[in-house]
Amino acid sequence: MSDLDETRAPLMDHLVELRGRLIRSFLALLAAFAVCFYFAEHIFSFLAQPLVTAFGPGEGKLVYTKLYEAFFVEVRVAFFAAFFVAFPIIANQVWAFVAPGLYAKERRAFLPFLIATPVLFTLGGALAYYVVMPTAFKFFLGYQGNIGGIEQEALPSIGEYLSLVMHFILAFGIAFLLPVLLMLLERAGLVTRAQLVKGRRYAILVAFVIAAVATPPDVLSQFMLAVPLILLYELSLIAIWFTERRRARQSEAEAG
Repeated sequence: MSDLDETRAPLMDHLVELRGRLIRSFLALLAAFAVCFYFAEHIFSFLAQPLVTAFGPGEGKLVYTKLYEAFFVEVRVAFFAAFFVAFPIIANQVWAFVAPGLYAKERRAFLPFLIATPVLFTLGGALAYYVVMPTAFKFFLGYQGNIGGIEQEALPSIGEYLSLVMHFILAFGIAFLLPVLLMLLERAGLVTRAQLVKGRRYAILVAFVIAAVATPPDVLSQFMLAVPLILLYELSLIAIWFTERRRARQSEAEAG
């Protein structure tokens, strides 16, 4: 019982601290949502620019078929933007909770991954927004016109368009975290660079499978995700090679 009493206090302290971190993260997300909801119209206007570019100036329109759809689109836009705005605070709270339990060497090793995660996600989202979506939307809109004597016109729903945009950004953003995942697996000893090099052909196949699942069913969008995934896989192998050399030099210095 005495041993149980001694461990109960530290556990309760951790739970209390965890609750405080979660409350701060929730309040940050709530404050960001309030601000983003106020600017939801401007944020959606920004998200709609790839479609505006694909339609051409002054062309095309978005419709909504349910009376409440436009309102809930603004709510979803606000939550979507609020997560990105509040992410630095949320990540800081997670790091502040986890870091005391790590050795100094582990903190130095883990911190670059924490910094690289939002950077790589932003790069993936930017690729989707500035390159992939305008190209894909222009391809989809190419089916407008007279087809067999029937006029065909694109009238995308505002809710469906937002879902498609969020799908693109999240798919490319998460896919760009591949180097972080591979380097963490290598550092944890679950895979080696030799195994990753040997499994390159399977990685290429998996990249195309992920692209087929994560993007709309058109070949162009799938290639635009699969090719960067393959390049990121190769860059991960190069980065792991550098880290292996650095660890080898450190081991030799410690042995000496």
